[in-house]
Amino acid sequence: KPCHCCALCPASDIIRSIRDPEKPHTLEELDVVTEGGVQVQEIGEEEYLVTIRFTPTVPHCSLATLIGLCLRIKLQRCLPFRHKLEIYISEGTHSTEEDINKQINDKERVAAAMENPALREVVEQCVTEPE
Repeated sequence: KPCHCCALCPASDIIRSIRDPEKPHTLEELDVVTEGGVQVQEIGEEEYLVTIRFTPTVPHCSLATLIGLCLRIKLQRCLPFRHKLEIYISEGTHSTEEDINKQINDKERVAAAMENPALREVVEQCVTEPE
């Protein structure tokens, strides 16, 4: 059960180990995700709103949408409580942040992306824990 007092809920631990699609580092090692970018609020009985803000390594990062997708998939699979998930690019850190925010928070677009075998494979490689 998540705590009510801080953002150090399981969400931070879950996203910490997601690997960058291009570099041999985790998103945490690259400062793409930080504990400060995770917020958890109670929105109902036993239900929480989890908001993640991430910062792409460069303002024109072509993989920002893919990173957002990895965050969503990993959290959907691993959060141990009922939740609503909102994922955003940190304000002012990407040239097309509005479009990307729309994409990664749209259920239909996320589902369609995960139906693409090549894309799904990349996501799986990023979210799977190293052996």
